[in-house]
Amino acid sequence: MVTKSLPVAKALNEALRAALEADPKVLLMGEDIGKLGGVFRVTDGLQKDFGESRVMDSPLAESGIVGTAIGLALRGYRPVVEIQFDGFVFPAYDQIVTQLAKMHARSQGKVRLPVVIRIPYGGGIGAVEHHSESPEALFAHVAGLRIVSPSTSSDAYWMLRQAIQSDDPVIFFEPKRRYWDKGEVDTGAVPGELHKARVARPGTDLTLAAYGPMVKVCLQAAVAAEEEGRSIEVLDLRSMSPIDFDTIQTSVEKTGRLVVVHEAPVFYGSGAEIAARITERSFHHLEAPVLRVGGYHAPYPPARLEEEYLPGLDRVLDAVDRSLAY
Repeated sequence: MVTKSLPVAKALNEALRAALEADPKVLLMGEDIGKLGGVFRVTDGLQKDFGESRVMDSPLAESGIVGTAIGLALRGYRPVVEIQFDGFVFPAYDQIVTQLAKMHARSQGKVRLPVVIRIPYGGGIGAVEHHSESPEALFAHVAGLRIVSPSTSSDAYWMLRQAIQSDDPVIFFEPKRRYWDKGEVDTGAVPGELHKARVARPGTDLTLAAYGPMVKVCLQAAVAAEEEGRSIEVLDLRSMSPIDFDTIQTSVEKTGRLVVVHEAPVFYGSGAEIAARITERSFHHLEAPVLRVGGYHAPYPPARLEEEYLPGLDRVLDAVDRSLAY
């Protein structure tokens, strides 16, 4: 057992280091990831230790970065690419959804593309549009991609290690406002399943389901609700595709209520799919409609309006109140 207290960003750095050490076919590419160590310093020190042939600074060309990664994967490498900010991914969208996601099916299973695309996502850092987006639902809609997001340092380390080992393409969304949150990481542990949801806090009256940056907010809401005698179960979904509906269903059939929380806009968000599926699966166990909390259907605002745009503690607790009022 080797336990360390690490910020999420450092846990990701150690996961990348361990992957580079374990497999010479693992390569890193991205804008400013080498000498600078990435704008969030997630790749700090890796080019110095592993060289420019394995940790490569790329041009400002997201389509080219992902296209090159696909070519490298076809030749037997395991590329891990960084998209510098969430909103910068869209020039590469065509490569991701028409090539990366489809090659396995197109080749009738003969070709696999073990590519990981790391994307810092979400708000909370005072950045403008294209730097604070939550585009996970756009990718979760595409068959052939695995979509995951850690909320803790331990998951950041282990989920990235598992993503790199996967033979399927993985979009790895990193909640940038949690990069500096510290947590315990046991680098000698046996990790659980990559797409398995986690009960972050048990409860009996209502289920809050979230992933990535909103898990911490939901845990805070559960603490606040406890002061009023309410027992809230918090699920860390961890994966947006596939979604662990079984764990959600088990929780909802215990509590009778579900509120799904994410930073992304509610309109056509991941919460809509979860609400529909759980309503189908657990209709006779529900004591209230499944509610959703998320961002607004509007472009990401300037920094001084960010706190109003992002779903926070008050909006989560308001949804809890509305659900329990039924």
